[in-house]
Amino acid sequence: MRKKIKVGFWESIARIVLKNRITILAVILVLTVFLALQWKNLGMTYTEANLLPKKHIVNQQYEDFLSKFGEEGNLIVIGFKDDTFFTPKAFAAWNELMTGLKNAKEVELVVSLNDLKKLQKDTIAQKFELVPLIDQSQTVQPAYLQKIKFELFNNLPFYEGLLFNKLSGSIRSAIYLNKKIVNTPNRKTFVVENLIPKIEKFEKTTGIDLRVSGMPYIRTINAENMKGEIGLFIGAALLITSLIFFFFFRSFRATFISICILLFGVMWSFGTLGLFHYKITILTAIIPPLIIVIGITNCIFLINKYQQEIKIHQNQAKALQRVISTIGVSTLMTNLTTAAGFATFMITGNDLLFEFGLVTSINVITVYLLTLVVVPIVYSFMPIPKEKHLQHLTKTYISRLLNWVENIVKYKRKTIYIIYGLLLVFSIIGVSQMKVSGSLIGEMPKSASFFKDILFFEKEFNGVMPLEIMINTKHKKGVMKLSTMKKMDQLQQTITSIPELSKPVSIVNLVKYSKQAYYNGKPEYYELPTSQEQTFILSYAKNATKNSKDNLMKSYVDSTGQYARITTFMKDIGTEEMAKVEAKLRKKTDILFPKDRYEVTFTGKALVFQKGTSYLIDNLIESLIFAILMIAGLMTYLFRSGKMVLASVITNVLPLCITSGLMGYFGIPLKPSTILVFSIAFGISVDNAIQFMAKYRHDLLQNNEKVKKSVFSALKETGISTFYTSIVLIFGFAIFTLSSFSGTIALGGLISCTLLFAMFANLLVLPALVLTFEKKRARKEDLTDDEA
Repeated sequence: MRKKIKVGFWESIARIVLKNRITILAVILVLTVFLALQWKNLGMTYTEANLLPKKHIVNQQYEDFLSKFGEEGNLIVIGFKDDTFFTPKAFAAWNELMTGLKNAKEVELVVSLNDLKKLQKDTIAQKFELVPLIDQSQTVQPAYLQKIKFELFNNLPFYEGLLFNKLSGSIRSAIYLNKKIVNTPNRKTFVVENLIPKIEKFEKTTGIDLRVSGMPYIRTINAENMKGEIGLFIGAALLITSLIFFFFFRSFRATFISICILLFGVMWSFGTLGLFHYKITILTAIIPPLIIVIGITNCIFLINKYQQEIKIHQNQAKALQRVISTIGVSTLMTNLTTAAGFATFMITGNDLLFEFGLVTSINVITVYLLTLVVVPIVYSFMPIPKEKHLQHLTKTYISRLLNWVENIVKYKRKTIYIIYGLLLVFSIIGVSQMKVSGSLIGEMPKSASFFKDILFFEKEFNGVMPLEIMINTKHKKGVMKLSTMKKMDQLQQTITSIPELSKPVSIVNLVKYSKQAYYNGKPEYYELPTSQEQTFILSYAKNATKNSKDNLMKSYVDSTGQYARITTFMKDIGTEEMAKVEAKLRKKTDILFPKDRYEVTFTGKALVFQKGTSYLIDNLIESLIFAILMIAGLMTYLFRSGKMVLASVITNVLPLCITSGLMGYFGIPLKPSTILVFSIAFGISVDNAIQFMAKYRHDLLQNNEKVKKSVFSALKETGISTFYTSIVLIFGFAIFTLSSFSGTIALGGLISCTLLFAMFANLLVLPALVLTFEKKRARKEDLTDDEA
């Protein structure tokens, strides 16, 4: 009874669609206009991806740090290594560059050699004062510039590691942006329209190659690259899918209809993003091409079924009705499983993945509905396909492939299972070699110029990824106590001894510099004052943040003097190495700062990202398991057979295992971008299993419960669509390898690899498992046939 109701329901849907063709097309047009109007809400993201939930303790610590010291990712560094710098021409150009940047409204502070301040003792007023290091009127004299070079490298240890590398001779300047504009479009305006043109002018004038880095700069250029790739992906996806589609169907009409549907799907996906006021991120940027790649499979199933029906009875009305009533339910289930694969990202607790999962799952269903109604409606206005349009249904290579598959399934099932087992063992060995990795710059384009600049700063200054240590002394003005200073100094010595970290900066550096200035600038006195010296020398440090616009240290002690900040920068060392560095630092802080008297917090964008990677991998593994269970539940509802569901799941878990194994063998780490592969790939690859199982169950009823006949008839009909859709999906996802982002490349390449294995698994393993699980019924068939 239930099966009859289902058929009747879908037949009713078919009649409604075909009777209300104009109305439905008008509704689609209105929806398209409405969603197109939402594009005005689209915009690029100007913040890093936060992989942790907002309420996670690591995020709370980071927010607490920001509340005390403000945005920490506001530093842009410009550096170079060139002996010709200390010449009048080059220095004058540098002075012009730095002055221009300093006058920009987006810049809060510039620390650069051209207007560097030197701490000096005023013996008459008995106080310290900041005086210019360089007399600009004398910079036209080469000898004077050489004198400044000697002074900088030999007598100013305060700036070593911050503005210069004494060993290599490289120099850099620090540009601190206004914290209020760091995460706004104004950042892009400054970088693209102000910073880059000035740098290019300097390089053209002097011939000195400047290196530029820092999170605001990296994020801006990264966003521009990402924006450029959206068009590339959409164009490449449309091109590759339309070419493959045409190669299979050899019909301009079918290809044109499909491309139009996909273009509407792209418009709707952008409209959905705008409707929810979501920003375009590295993940949401790939939604439109994803919709193209996934949506084309619906077109293939529907058009292929329509042409099969026409070939059988040449009745267009009957063919169109059957397209909706027979393929509608199976494609609904395949799209639900695909949507479920994306929807599982919504349970991770991460905003970035929630947005990606929500918008993608919604648009997978909407493009399905769009295809389900548009294909029959458009074909209803057209003449029935000619014989040349149906020739692909009997193509020799397809027939040979399906005959080969049928023979293997009939006579060599043991061979299939042996190969399955060997592949599983191979995969498990590979999985054991997988490593976890995650870093802020690990996903960025290796070919980009800014990536080479990152490597320059890693070599010369030990990195650009900020790592912050916040010390709560639990007492007002507790930071300025000499005992606290000495503890901080010991911690900074530990930081300096770690090769992956840069020379740290804190209020300790300024206090040391104060003592050096007190002793007339002699570099050997660059150290903390003794208890006898602290009364006079610390009096400057205590007021260091007052009335000094150019004071570099004003952000390293909070207004109450209770919280101190130590800033260092780290190389792109990945998750495992970062965990070792953190453990080493925590061991030292536990000794220096007893928890009953101090509270030490490790934070900063690099550390938050590393923690987020570990958190996300754990949660995405859970979401993959959830996806498998949810999809199995949907299939159970559809087929009412535990054996059939088990066969489908076993078939499609193997490709995931193989891909995991290959990642281990080839050293591809487990990270946010690669872990996404499995939920997406499983949700898509199981679609072919559903199409086969739906056809098998249908044929089982038509063939009086004859298992073998039903398996092979289902294999012949769905095998064509399985082959077509798999090839389109494999090449469709392969377009993401055109990206300059390593994460997107991995996503495309690994999903394509998984779907390739899934195609053969669904063509060979699935029918074999069904025959094995239904062995008793199949034997009864054979006995009945023999008796007959």
